[in-house]
Amino acid sequence: MHRRLTDLYDNLNTVPVMPNVLPQALVELGSASEIVHIATEELRQQNEELLQTRSLLETERQRYQDLFEFAPDAYLVTNTSGIIREANRTAAILLDISQHHLIGKPMTNFVALPDRQSFRAHLIQLSESNKVKELIVHIQKRNGELFDAAMTVGVVRNQERQPIALRWLIRDITERKQVELAVLKNDCDLSQNRLWHKCSKGDFIPLKPGIIWYVCQGCVKLTTLCETGEEVIVGLAGEGMVFGSSLTGLHTYQATALSNVELVSIHLAEIAASPMLSYTLLPKINQRLQQTESFLLIAGRRRVQDRFHQLLVLLQQEIGQAVEQGTRLSIRLTHEELASACCTTRVTITRLIGQLQQQGKISFDSRHHIIIKNL
Repeated sequence: MHRRLTDLYDNLNTVPVMPNVLPQALVELGSASEIVHIATEELRQQNEELLQTRSLLETERQRYQDLFEFAPDAYLVTNTSGIIREANRTAAILLDISQHHLIGKPMTNFVALPDRQSFRAHLIQLSESNKVKELIVHIQKRNGELFDAAMTVGVVRNQERQPIALRWLIRDITERKQVELAVLKNDCDLSQNRLWHKCSKGDFIPLKPGIIWYVCQGCVKLTTLCETGEEVIVGLAGEGMVFGSSLTGLHTYQATALSNVELVSIHLAEIAASPMLSYTLLPKINQRLQQTESFLLIAGRRRVQDRFHQLLVLLQQEIGQAVEQGTRLSIRLTHEELASACCTTRVTITRLIGQLQQQGKISFDSRHHIIIKNL
């Protein structure tokens, strides 16, 4: 266009045609050419920007594709019915099947037969949930090998909040299950290859820094002293529970055998050196913490009868044994000890016990153990 305009200008000086119209037309044509030139330049710049954006998007897409493809965990994307749309390499290795053959297969095909019915029920409920859920199922590989799997699944929704896909993260937790079984086994082994300490009812158990006591048999009363010098029960350590001075911040802390007790001591240094021992003791320490909070709840009740009622419920859970008449407390607690746990007087406890007996809510056996019938 520029070349043709130049030729027209050159010819105009030598061969004038329509001298009044042509110069004006050429000027307007020149303006139009400039506009086209500017528009072309803008389009070129926009095209370059689009190419750069496309390159960045492709780089990001490849980056996330690589993250998906080479992730150490098995990832799957399915539709809401559980039909596999995408699967990474780890999933193919875990399920012992090629990625190509995974596409289009139902997730249910890889669930062990005994778990399929419950898995289908969970699959139906997933689309209605907005939370990420974890399912524990038995997975069967293509070669027939079974393993325990933890499936974490989240729902993908469109702009209308309708479910359109499911994202799955699958982990082999066979080793974790084995560790849990080992922990259960080690629960019994805590008392093995250790020196047993035997205490008679009423004996004080020495509390040494750096040592945790594990109760093999019997029940231990844990107490402190208030400002008036009165004893206050802060816990009961029954069979399979732990206690020690390192588990409390109280300056005055005392452990008394409520029955004939057999214990073993575990040093904190030994716990620090053994992850398995730490894993075994953690739920027992947590149990003591929960029991301590229960005693705090009892102390926080305003009315004495409410505190005593809550105490009986706690004792029913901690040292209760099912009998024909109801639940029998395996340890005989005196009225004084019950009053200590309720922060009240022995006379008040005696009166409350009498009222509960008249109402038929508690009774006593031949050895004066409380039997809780209906609280």
